[in-house]
Amino acid sequence: MPSPLLRRPSSPGRADGLTLSIRPQDAGWDYIGFASHRLAPGQMLRRAADGREVGVVVLEGACRLRAGGQVFSAVGSRESVFEGPPAPVVLVEPGADVELEALRPTTILIADAPAGAVHPTRVIEPATMRVEERGHGATARRIHHLLPPEVEAGRLILVEVFTPGGHWSSYPPHKHDTEDPPRESYLEELYYYRFARPEGFAMARVYTADRSLDESLAPGDGDVVLVPRGYHPVGMPAGYDGYYLNVMAGPARRWHFTLDPDHAWLMDWDPTGSR
Repeated sequence: MPSPLLRRPSSPGRADGLTLSIRPQDAGWDYIGFASHRLAPGQMLRRAADGREVGVVVLEGACRLRAGGQVFSAVGSRESVFEGPPAPVVLVEPGADVELEALRPTTILIADAPAGAVHPTRVIEPATMRVEERGHGATARRIHHLLPPEVEAGRLILVEVFTPGGHWSSYPPHKHDTEDPPRESYLEELYYYRFARPEGFAMARVYTADRSLDESLAPGDGDVVLVPRGYHPVGMPAGYDGYYLNVMAGPARRWHFTLDPDHAWLMDWDPTGSR
């Protein structure tokens, strides 16, 4: 029986190129909504206004975008996830609709969450984003802080992670499922995966200390893994460089985590100032 934590995409058969949609009620949680779209040149995508904050990630390609009366003529930074700078984000305030047109083959990810503090609609440019090299040896990976807690937003936190084949990330295993500041913050999280070779896959585990939740998953290209609670390490098999976008949201916009004490001895990076 397929795990409810692993969601697989469909072909982009709809007019808006939708490949995957996850609503909070589908995921069994309270905050995160998510959708992925693959658009051909000239193809349109529209999202009606509601009371949620929206982050439009132009993952690949470029688009013309209108949000709440503002027009952004050409938003995009790279043709492939594995080439070039971080992805730009259009952060859309609650109550604003979104309409975009693909200027070339384009992949769009849309994350949304309850409003939180209201901040104006704007583009967050790649040149302003912090890039971090994290870990050493087999835990080395690159982080693009698209929308970290230190950047003004309502509830959303967005992070890109590039993990070479044979390496581990989200490592050592950590969790953020308890609201206990400043020790730990409650954040729902999902992982959207891509691979430099589309036949690639990852090994992801989601587990709690008492093992009431303990699932091992093998997400492929375009898949999403839900992390409602528990520790959640990721390994990339040798030969398959991997990428994932982390979407996080919770009652407060901060990232404090607790390491699995069995594996805390593997900590090899300084979380100070990180996402």
